[in-house]
Amino acid sequence: MIEEILDIKTTDGAMETFVCRPERGGPHPAVFKLMDAPGIREELYEMARRLATVGYCVLLPNLYYRAGRYSKFGSDVNLEDSAEHQRMRKIRVTMTIPQAMKDVGAMLAFVDGRGDIKKGPIGAHGYCMSGPYALAAAARFPNRVAAAASYYGTWLVNDVEESPHRTLGQTKGELYIACAEHDDLAPPDMIEALRGSFDKSDARGEIEIYPDVHHGFAFPERSVYDRPAAERHWERMIALYRRNLG
Repeated sequence: MIEEILDIKTTDGAMETFVCRPERGGPHPAVFKLMDAPGIREELYEMARRLATVGYCVLLPNLYYRAGRYSKFGSDVNLEDSAEHQRMRKIRVTMTIPQAMKDVGAMLAFVDGRGDIKKGPIGAHGYCMSGPYALAAAARFPNRVAAAASYYGTWLVNDVEESPHRTLGQTKGELYIACAEHDDLAPPDMIEALRGSFDKSDARGEIEIYPDVHHGFAFPERSVYDRPAAERHWERMIALYRRNLG
């Protein structure tokens, strides 16, 4: 594997990005892996590496870069009473979908300027807060994002600008929306509302409920990690990208 940590220039600064791709057989299609709320950490690097091994150039940006170089957090970031959790929340609440779309645009410009990354369609997937970002990217850049996935994305039906339920009809790529059965950030009534919007939009893809699991089930270091569900999420993701990116 070839790994780099580099800065991608955006209109708001320099976005630190982990780039991972196979050493041989390139150039490979690009996939944008968008982080969850706890932010960049070794666990996400490992997941990016796993995806890269099957033939993709994976870009994992620090979407908190606007808060500075120190927008990474300690292992207790998921403990609500911890100082790290409070520090993360102060940054998290400033995030917007239009901001993230500027970052996706910068990443597209970056991959287009690299001779070692395959030109053309790309994939995008996000977890938690970034589930909506991946779906919004498919709507904002319909001629580039050929496949997008949301894994236990939060507040998929919302009154914010470019909320996924409003823009599904603008997509051209295949969408996959995976939801945990038990998720306070995407409760059943929200998923049903999203399903109604999905059906009306004629968007390509599906919404799948993963039974008996909780928000965060795909992350190996979480207490709610569920191996069978996590492996299914990998299977569905890789199949999605192979169908649409090769």
